[in-house]
Amino acid sequence: MPQLAQFPAPLNNPALLTIFLIWSLVWKGLALWYSARRGQTVWYVAMLILNTVGLLEIIYLIVYRRKKVNVQS
Repeated sequence: MPQLAQFPAPLNNPALLTIFLIWSLVWKGLALWYSARRGQTVWYVAMLILNTVGLLEIIYLIVYRRKKVNVQS
């Protein structure tokens, strides 16, 4: 029986792990900042708890970023 090709796991490759961490932190930071400014607590908590390698954060930013918010100082 032939062996399946082994893909590099992020935990075995420090450079790949670092890239994934930076990617995720950038998107998570942007999305959390926007959701906090808009007072969207459910989105904030979901993005804070779930680790989706930036996918949930990117979806949030695509959907909500273009909507203008009136922030009162």
